[in-house]
Amino acid sequence: QVQLQESGPGLVKPSQTLSLTCTVSGGSITTNYYHWSWIRQPPGKGLEWMGAIAYSGSTYYSPSLKSRTSISRDTSKNQVTLQLSSVTPEDTAVYYCARGDGGEPMDYWGKGTLVTVSS
Repeated sequence: QVQLQESGPGLVKPSQTLSLTCTVSGGSITTNYYHWSWIRQPPGKGLEWMGAIAYSGSTYYSPSLKSRTSISRDTSKNQVTLQLSSVTPEDTAVYYCARGDGGEPMDYWGKGTLVTVSS
């Protein structure tokens, strides 16, 4: 059974960089042909896909967030990391990591972690 667990600070100050880690168990992040996405949901709003890193290490980003987003991985720890720079209160959201396979819907999700951007 694949499990994903998000972790990181729950509070970030405006203009700082938000950093979150997704630890994957029960499966390798390098297994063909999965990709590992970061998705967020601001309070009262819908889900927003932010970007992903593929089994190969290739990365893909939402055009609206590309200039501020970086996704990387540590294969030795089976972890995927999200960094979002220059945050504002509008980046306050529950952040999720999830596994996808090609164009299919995400099949495994973490429970999500709330990040609040506030001074």
